[in-house]
Amino acid sequence: MKKSALLLLLVFVFSCDGPEPRKPVQRKSGSFFKASVERSRKLLELEERQIQQIIEQDSLKHYEHSAAGSWYHYNRVNDTATYTPKTDDLVVLSYNILSLNNDTIYSKEEIGTLTYKVDKQELFQGLRDAIKLLKENEKATFLFPSSLAFGYHGDNDRIDSNLPIKSTIEIFKIEQKQDKTENLKP
Repeated sequence: MKKSALLLLLVFVFSCDGPEPRKPVQRKSGSFFKASVERSRKLLELEERQIQQIIEQDSLKHYEHSAAGSWYHYNRVNDTATYTPKTDDLVVLSYNILSLNNDTIYSKEEIGTLTYKVDKQELFQGLRDAIKLLKENEKATFLFPSSLAFGYHGDNDRIDSNLPIKSTIEIFKIEQKQDKTENLKP
């Protein structure tokens, strides 16, 4: 009995493992984000090639490239105006949305005339940037890559995901923000 108790005690003592080493901390490799960035870069390159083809075919117009990443040409220039909209100005405008193949997605009649407070209301990024390039009574046609248009989600209606668009924007009136210090009387 003593031998079996001693044997049982020895088995019990030696069966206990020593301290178990900790598993290494798993770090996210960022491969998902790297792949996403790579997909976005390739999509932008493809869209820019499409836009460049349109510009080459439309050789009668002079297209400019904006700092934000869109391309545009003027349909009507106002040489007498010098002011472009700034944050908090009110702008009365109209615009339409077309595919790059000139298929109408939203006509300017459907959208209507809009009064927009610059940088304070939701419009797609490309339109917000484009408004700040135009002066009163100017009209221009912009080509937007999907990243400046409605992006990955589209508009959940007629604009599909990752769809580059064309838009003709017309500025009717710019009402400059009134500085509050001007209204104070001494």
